[in-house]
Amino acid sequence: MAGHSKWANIKHRKQRQDAAKQSLFTKLSREIIVAAKEGTPDPEFNPRLRAAIQKARSEGMPNANIERALERATGGGEGSAMEEVVYEGYGPGGVGIIVKCLTDNRNRTVPELRHAFSKEGGNLAENGAVSWQFKKQGEIRVPADADEEALTLAALDAGAEDVQKSDDAFVVFTPADSLHDVSQALEKEGFTILSAEISMNPTHMVEISREDAMKLYKLLERLNDLDDVAETYFNTELPDDLE
Repeated sequence: MAGHSKWANIKHRKQRQDAAKQSLFTKLSREIIVAAKEGTPDPEFNPRLRAAIQKARSEGMPNANIERALERATGGGEGSAMEEVVYEGYGPGGVGIIVKCLTDNRNRTVPELRHAFSKEGGNLAENGAVSWQFKKQGEIRVPADADEEALTLAALDAGAEDVQKSDDAFVVFTPADSLHDVSQALEKEGFTILSAEISMNPTHMVEISREDAMKLYKLLERLNDLDDVAETYFNTELPDDLE
């Protein structure tokens, strides 16, 4: 887990049971709803929505669930109140944590977050308390078999800040307000977009003890088990052998 500062980068190590799979589908549905509401409900003209649908399919989500999420985004009623809300908190050892939620009821979300933090030695904080330790950026993931030189040139020409290669994909970093434009530019150049999202990347890292790292891991598990939580970001490195 070293060098990884968001749960999406390490959660694939956990085995998903049926209940966890259903929770995953709930999260994917909410991402589709919010993406459709914030842009056009037509995935052809909405890179974030298109990436959300592609991710849902790659996770085995039935097409009926995907269609239902799109209907909820455009038809009012259940799902029409779904929104993206960001919360901040402190974890064990003073680690800064940012929690991105997709929720239709903040009055449900906040107590659940507060309970999760308190169970593992952390606490919710006021907005701005930890976000100064992170940089808001767009992140676009492109398949690892893409031509690196061509991708880098196309991305930088479109306004990207950097291109890095991870184990399973290229990651294109963009200014937060350029995510949509860069995504569209890359697609026009023929690149497949695996995901396109706003991320909070740490600019100030903290070191913690192994004991606190174990507590933090449990806190991140507890947070990400909540249906309302879409992603968590944190500013420390976790050892690879915590499990």
